[in-house]
Amino acid sequence: MSEPTVQTLPAAGNRSHVAALFGQLGPLVGLLFVWLLFALLMGHDFVKWDNQRLMLLQTAVVGTAAIGATLIIISGGIDLSVGSTIALGTVVVALLLNAGLSPLLAALGGIGAGMMCGAAVGAIVIGYIGRVAAMIVAALTVLWLWEAIGPVLAVLAAAAAFGAVLAFSELVVKQVPIAPFIVTLGMWGALRGTAKGLGNNQPVYPEGVTWLNELMTNSAGGLGSVLAPGVWILIVLAVVMAGVLRYTRFGRHIFAIGSNEQTARLCGIQVERTKLFIYIIGIGCAGMAALLQFAYLSMGDPTTAEGYELRVIAAVVIGGASLAGGEGSIRGTMVGALIMTVVDNGCTKLGLENWVQEIVTGAIIVVAVALDRLRHRRAATAIRREAREE
Repeated sequence: MSEPTVQTLPAAGNRSHVAALFGQLGPLVGLLFVWLLFALLMGHDFVKWDNQRLMLLQTAVVGTAAIGATLIIISGGIDLSVGSTIALGTVVVALLLNAGLSPLLAALGGIGAGMMCGAAVGAIVIGYIGRVAAMIVAALTVLWLWEAIGPVLAVLAAAAAFGAVLAFSELVVKQVPIAPFIVTLGMWGALRGTAKGLGNNQPVYPEGVTWLNELMTNSAGGLGSVLAPGVWILIVLAVVMAGVLRYTRFGRHIFAIGSNEQTARLCGIQVERTKLFIYIIGIGCAGMAALLQFAYLSMGDPTTAEGYELRVIAAVVIGGASLAGGEGSIRGTMVGALIMTVVDNGCTKLGLENWVQEIVTGAIIVVAVALDRLRHRRAATAIRREAREE
């Protein structure tokens, strides 16, 4: 009885290894295919080095935001507020520069705005909506009463309002987790509206030119003459986050929560706290993308990055991540982001209109998700086959 088992198990194992290898190399093969396709169609105009640098530059913003979205999607979540976070971040950077802050502090302010949005989203997702509401009420109280009664009394009134709302929420609402889809869908509108309110429904132009404006140009010296500093920021961030996912306990916890949240909780993982940090870091990457977008535009634009949610999620899914959670990689996400850029760049050089590019993007997403579901189905079939053979 044991002989057939010895003969069939390696074959099943080989099938599993081939499927895993295809899952890892599939996005890279797709990138090579689309690049070669446009290279054949366009020739030197597409393959020249200046165009390759341009495509890397175009990938920087979406790729940076997609790195953070990878962490969120692996954990089983989703972020539909990426574009709004980027728009808000550009406005914050421009306003801080106009307020006289140094470029470094303005940059940190833009990234910090993204992390604060992530903290709010994460807190609502794990159920602490009352605490977020209390902070919002306190902030609005300060803004409303600052000039009317002075800063000291305004802060005291904000503290009282914060305590009252927090006490009410702890007594009545307590902890009510909300699905990430609903939370980030609401934040998609709220953050975009906040960006428009801060900018008075118009772009914010900072006074003067700083080193922030050089982040998305290839005119700097040294490595910046080869690739723009923004591209190097993307590369460094990708390496760091890939290391976090692969070699740290936090990274293993992200995969565990995305694979099975209840099992992760039974294994002693503090799921709520981990989720909070995931959204802080993940949407904080959107704050970093906002800094690069500001450098690209040289202004704070509350209407920028519309539709970036689609691009970011597409990059992550095309890169092999599963929307069901538990799977994904930074390497795959970077390949997915490059695929999106190559398709956009190639379609533009072919003279195709924007609506054609949008159709192609949507089709790529559907195909990527379909392939992901097919891969999961085949994996489940292989597992059942091995179980029967044993």
